[in-house]
Amino acid sequence: MKIKNLLPVAGAIFFLIIAFSSCQEDISTIGSEVLGEETPNGILDESQTVISYSRKLGPVQSNRLPAYQFGVYNDPVYGKSTVNLLSQLTLSSNDPKFGENPKVDSVFVYLPYFSTGTTVDSVTTYELDSIYGSSPINVSVFESKYFLREYDPNTGFEEFQNYYTNQGETFEDFLGEQLGSVENFIPTRNGYVIYDGEDREEQIAPGLRIKLDTTFFRTNIIEKEGSPELRNSNNFKNFLRGLYFKVNSSTDDGSLFIFDAKKAYVSIFYSYDSETDAGQREDKVYKLNFNGGISVNTFTNQLPGPIQTALENPNIQTGEENLYLRGGDGIISVVELFGKDNDNNGVADELQTLRDKKWLINEANLIFYVNQDLMIGGATEPERILIYDLKNSNVLADYNLDPTNGLEPVNALANHFGKLQRGSDGNGEYYKLKITAHVSNLINKDSTNVPLGIVVSQNVLTRTTQKLQNPMEPNIKEVPSSMVVSPEGTILYGNATSNQDKRLKLQIYYTEPN
Repeated sequence: MKIKNLLPVAGAIFFLIIAFSSCQEDISTIGSEVLGEETPNGILDESQTVISYSRKLGPVQSNRLPAYQFGVYNDPVYGKSTVNLLSQLTLSSNDPKFGENPKVDSVFVYLPYFSTGTTVDSVTTYELDSIYGSSPINVSVFESKYFLREYDPNTGFEEFQNYYTNQGETFEDFLGEQLGSVENFIPTRNGYVIYDGEDREEQIAPGLRIKLDTTFFRTNIIEKEGSPELRNSNNFKNFLRGLYFKVNSSTDDGSLFIFDAKKAYVSIFYSYDSETDAGQREDKVYKLNFNGGISVNTFTNQLPGPIQTALENPNIQTGEENLYLRGGDGIISVVELFGKDNDNNGVADELQTLRDKKWLINEANLIFYVNQDLMIGGATEPERILIYDLKNSNVLADYNLDPTNGLEPVNALANHFGKLQRGSDGNGEYYKLKITAHVSNLINKDSTNVPLGIVVSQNVLTRTTQKLQNPMEPNIKEVPSSMVVSPEGTILYGNATSNQDKRLKLQIYYTEPN
């Protein structure tokens, strides 16, 4: 009798347990549906103040970059950018000898793209990387008479000389004769087969390869054999001061590529009288390298009016609706956490409250949603953005703790600098930047609450930075080099957007101490 009476009660309890478990499952997976991963453990807090806004950078140092841009890129949101290049040349060997009765046959300059080659049956096919756009460009190569110094005389020659993205007009005031040109050039996957001068064919990877004036190099290289100008690298760089590459496009579109200057060179193909076979000629190649010299990128671009207006007077007190990011000498966004220090004790009031609570931080994230109403989407969106300490121009604590930091750049640091997550239509939806260690250190180790910089990145593993010619508030003195190398841009929702679902906020999962 008792058992019979208890059955309905037990059934009801069992039903409640199943229903409660289902609800629990719904709660724990709602984040994974949105963000593509399991929700972290702990209590979720999204109440902390975040202030975010954007700054248009002034001129940025563009020598000593890990890689260089060249070409014309028309960003569908930010407009057309033209990127020119000035590079020194260096001797492949000091005091070179060119043999008896040398004659120059041809001269070529070569800027290789980033590419990977696969060889099957002695035929190599290439896949290109870091090519932007597919419309023709016109390239002219000039002798440069501008001397690029290695050290800055204003520092007593104790510090390196910096050159900046706005110096194009200065460099063009010092142009010598035009040495070569190519019209309607479009980057392709085709490599080159050349004769190396020693009875061998050499296949070289795809790149920009332009024929140069033979008379100029005969006069300034071959006929200078034994002269002081070719005796050593310093003499040579003062004598032949470099090449200036100028690009334009007859349309609004163009093509741009990123290349490694250390692998670029000029090849002088020449012949001379054989020492062993009378009346015969022997062929040889002498190279002038970019490696060991100074290279500088210069930029010309004009922002669309609405974006220019939005960047002129950002609201640094309460933040902005949209955040703008663009590479080159572009646009950076600033994120400030935990609001104001109203009691003037040197610590933001919200942060002081969390320090008093002694929260244990399980995970902390900033999730930047792409404003798809303002973006074109697709392949023009940057795959990576990164976050760094503006005050000290350094990475955050999470950088060195990311277990993916040993992977190739395309997949590296995927926890800290989450890759662009795309929807089924291929358009970008959000970037998730995990800053758990940084927030934990702020709360539990009294670390300094510095402003944070958000930039696009062409290679998140690159740790070097480039100086601004004129530092900007708040504490923007340097930007990551990988930003200057990147041509792309995006627009993200800020903390002040009316779209509550995509508003930028600090997401903290925490555990209260016992």
